[in-house]
Amino acid sequence: MGPLAVTRLLVLVSLTVALDNGLLRTPPMGWMAWERFRCDVDCKDDPENCISEGLFRDMADRLAEDGWKELGYDYVIIDDCWMSRLRDKGGRLQPEPSRFPGGIAKLARYVHNRGLKLGIYADMGSHTCMGYPGTTLDKIELDAQTFASWGVDYLKFDGCYSNPVEQMLGYPLMSKALNATGRPMVYSCSWPVYIGGLPPSVNYSLLGEICHLWRNYDDIQDSWDSVQGIVNWFSNNQDDLQPAAGPGRWNDPDMLIIGNFGLSVDQARSQMALWAVMAAPLIMSNDLRNLDNSARAILQNKVAIAINQDPLGIQGRRLLQEKSRVEVYWRPLSHSASSLVFLSRRTDMPLLYHCSLDKLNYEAGNYEAYDVFTGSTVTGLNVTTEFTVSINPSGVVMWYVYPRSSQADAVHRRASESRVHPAGPDHRSVL
Repeated sequence: MGPLAVTRLLVLVSLTVALDNGLLRTPPMGWMAWERFRCDVDCKDDPENCISEGLFRDMADRLAEDGWKELGYDYVIIDDCWMSRLRDKGGRLQPEPSRFPGGIAKLARYVHNRGLKLGIYADMGSHTCMGYPGTTLDKIELDAQTFASWGVDYLKFDGCYSNPVEQMLGYPLMSKALNATGRPMVYSCSWPVYIGGLPPSVNYSLLGEICHLWRNYDDIQDSWDSVQGIVNWFSNNQDDLQPAAGPGRWNDPDMLIIGNFGLSVDQARSQMALWAVMAAPLIMSNDLRNLDNSARAILQNKVAIAINQDPLGIQGRRLLQEKSRVEVYWRPLSHSASSLVFLSRRTDMPLLYHCSLDKLNYEAGNYEAYDVFTGSTVTGLNVTTEFTVSINPSGVVMWYVYPRSSQADAVHRRASESRVHPAGPDHRSVL
């Protein structure tokens, strides 16, 4: 079936399944099992790390007790390998009883009692990616009802072991089925990644009527090379991808791997900064029980979070690629503010990068910039002022830039009442 036929079908379906249920007006935040814990089902020899109700209870405890929930990290998301190998006698999915003896509904209550939300995983196909029971077309409505009955708040719907026609039918049908349950659930679609991630194969304007967020590209791995590959793909295709994002409809470059094994401190700051500017979901996949202080500080940085959660919901863009291997990213924010990220792709030594706001297409005026990771404030900026930033190899300098004007005090007063705001003597909120 060609792209035109797919588009016609989606137009028809979107008239009845639009997910305008008020969810995800800003990108979701939380924790997901996959990148860090994969499909570890060996609860005999590795009980602390296997995919089990104990793991998800532990992560819910950490989100609730270690300051994450107050910052917005409120989803606990199960990924693949939670299921029994067989559906029950009624054809319903069921958790593996040896690893989830209390069932998913009991786990959902545990998570909800801590002020958090529970996400779960299913697959549009004959099997999940790891070989567990998939959701075929005839099981979509039943599975949606099952998840709702358990108290699930978020569905990640993968696409292994399915073909393009099944995906074309199944992803919209699951949207309709979730709506029909009457329970508001976030719907995360993996559809785009299975058909190349780009127009004309993917019609993002119509996809945004069906899903709240979607995976566009390859799975993230625990390495800087993987992070760079994802950033390259999103930036190289930003003209197609950036307009698709907005409140209730987000591009998903995959999980935050900060706090694992593959990133240096500078690279971890880079991922946090780039995901914030890209308006990406901030879904961690790490071990919150054993997180070092530097990773915690990066992931709990209030300014980076607030930039990510800006209510305008405009995804940022790469503005410049310099011969020096510095790249500049920009995102417009509320209150005439913006964020700039200066990324070094170098691997040798810190670089002194010289630039001006005029070069970055800022309007005439006076500005200040708050350095997100150092907490310092850069004053005396106007569009013609040349400034210099020192960027570590594979590191970033991230600024929150705001105009100095007669309205600045009013903005500051509004900011001081916001849920999340920068800390520091001269802070300006980005909300």
